Amino acid sequence: MLSASQIIAYVPVSDLARAREFYEGKLGFRPIGTNDAGVMYESGKGSRFFAYTSGGAGTNKASTAFWDVSDLDAEMADLRKHGVVFEDYDSPGFKTVNGIATGGGARTAWFKDSEGNILAVSQRI
Repeated sequence: MLSASQIIAYVPVSDLARAREFYEGKLGFRPIGTNDAGVMYESGKGSRFFAYTSGGAGTNKASTAFWDVSDLDAEMADLRKHGVVFEDYDSPGFKTVNGIATGGGARTAWFKDSEGNILAVSQRI
């Protein structure tokens, strides 16, 4: 059954070299495998994601993935030092303050990768 299998996130990219600069240079990931289609990265606790070349990169208007962090403020400060820019949202019932939205038992901040994919860091509260 799938419920017993590890899930690996796909992250579509239009320019693999540019995406690698972002994920490796700005976010600090190191590739654990590459092939003609893309690059596999390992994240915390054995989780992984695969950045792959796709014509649909950056077209999703929803979040692609998020990292569960223990200290959102420290993580945001570190990412900002590496040039990551956080998104601001202001719509009925949903507003960020200094890049952070609080609700649903979490504090969350969103940013876009070099390909336009929406990613997030989130701290449960």
